[in-house]
Amino acid sequence: MRRLAHRHQPKQSVVWGMFGRLSIAVIVLVICTVSLLSTLQSTNRSFSLSEIDVNKLWGTAASRGWRPSSAPRYDWPPPQTETNGYLRVRCNGGLNQQRSAICNAVLAARIMNATLVLPELDANSFWHDDSGFHGVYDVEHFIKSLRYDVQITKKIKAFQMRPPRDAPISWYTTDALKKMKEHGAIYLTPFSHRLAEEIDNPEYQRLRCRVNYHALRFKPHIMELSNSIVNRLRAQGHFMAIHLRFEMDMLAFAGCFDIFTPEEQEVLKKYRDENFAPKKLVYSERRAIGKCPLTPEEVGLILRAMGFDNSTRIYLAAGELFGGEQFMKAFRTLFPRLENHNSVDFTGELAKNTRGLVGSAVDYMVCLLSDIFMPTYDGPSNFANNLLGHRLYYGFRTNIQPDRKALAPIFIDREKGHTAGFEESVRRVMLKTNFGGPHKRISPESFYTNSWPECFCQIDAANPADKCPPDNVLDILDSQLTVGIDDSESLISNTTSVVD
Repeated sequence: MRRLAHRHQPKQSVVWGMFGRLSIAVIVLVICTVSLLSTLQSTNRSFSLSEIDVNKLWGTAASRGWRPSSAPRYDWPPPQTETNGYLRVRCNGGLNQQRSAICNAVLAARIMNATLVLPELDANSFWHDDSGFHGVYDVEHFIKSLRYDVQITKKIKAFQMRPPRDAPISWYTTDALKKMKEHGAIYLTPFSHRLAEEIDNPEYQRLRCRVNYHALRFKPHIMELSNSIVNRLRAQGHFMAIHLRFEMDMLAFAGCFDIFTPEEQEVLKKYRDENFAPKKLVYSERRAIGKCPLTPEEVGLILRAMGFDNSTRIYLAAGELFGGEQFMKAFRTLFPRLENHNSVDFTGELAKNTRGLVGSAVDYMVCLLSDIFMPTYDGPSNFANNLLGHRLYYGFRTNIQPDRKALAPIFIDREKGHTAGFEESVRRVMLKTNFGGPHKRISPESFYTNSWPECFCQIDAANPADKCPPDNVLDILDSQLTVGIDDSESLISNTTSVVD
């Protein structure tokens, strides 16, 4: 028995020894894990603090081998000599809403095999401008650029119709085409958002891009004014353009009144009642979900949190800011080097020529050519959305797109006095945004905001559908036309030129 007891005792000792060593190992592991997590958190904090390199933002985003290309890649026959009739449209809204409508009008004419009547631009109720297509765009360039796609004439009488909003292609090939054949010409009015954006036909989408980024060229005097402003800004280095959408019409539309005086709130309510459908809007609810335009101060705080300092040169593209200087004071304190198309002009000559739609066109070109563009409020087919798409096509130029919904609770907490960690919270949100590189279009993002991949190509593409078309595509298209047209212009370029 002694021998058995003697043999059993070491076994207990071994078990307890193993348990002791295991306990020590677990404790050491826990300590190491805690230390590692602490290190990782510290590393992540320092990483988030240094992630946004503003110096890199002044350059273009990585293209990953993609380049703009809106030329046809497959069989694209020229417009037929005999068409089904004439398509006339009235493009309502502001300059860039009209721009999208023009693209849709060209596509609708192509789908219907119709001759397009030069689109009409509605006399803008906000700008009080009736410049029309001839006053803003280069008409001859427009017609010439689209000669492979549609026939265009300048004027004709037509049967009036009201197209449904976001109409499918089938509406144009049935209802509209029937009336066109019956009357010889149809007049679609209004024509804002009257053709579905998402179309499962890449060639149709590329036609939209050819119109938007090549055929729609502003008149020479607008281009000259724009280039003059850009040259003066560039003389002092990089510059950022901000579309500060803090104007009466947008604030009234958004229903964001409470930050204004009682008198100003009455002005906004009156404007909303006169211009928009009745709808109960609660400011606190709208603000909490990011439906209100960013205030100038909020824009300044975002930029400062990202790492931009008070030496940053900023061009403001905006109409008359609602609420006056009281809302600009904080922004101007953070970023004193502010300019607009009037302040850049020392002679006063530009100011005389930049009113109404022309002024909006000049702002558009300056924002297009800026090193960085930042919209503060986006919406369907407006100034900001079109610019984001144009800058993507123009060589993946840097855009800063604040996520208002994600930022709203951060700003609300700050207003309640919770300022600790404010800038880092803003940075975390901004790190999740796309700064201008190629990315998948996800609803509700507009095709006019992001035409990738339809209007882009790769020379060494893994997918044959993404391969760039041949360099002689113009020769191919020319040979398909019944009458040859002498033209040295190319629809394919590595970047869209300032002129085109």
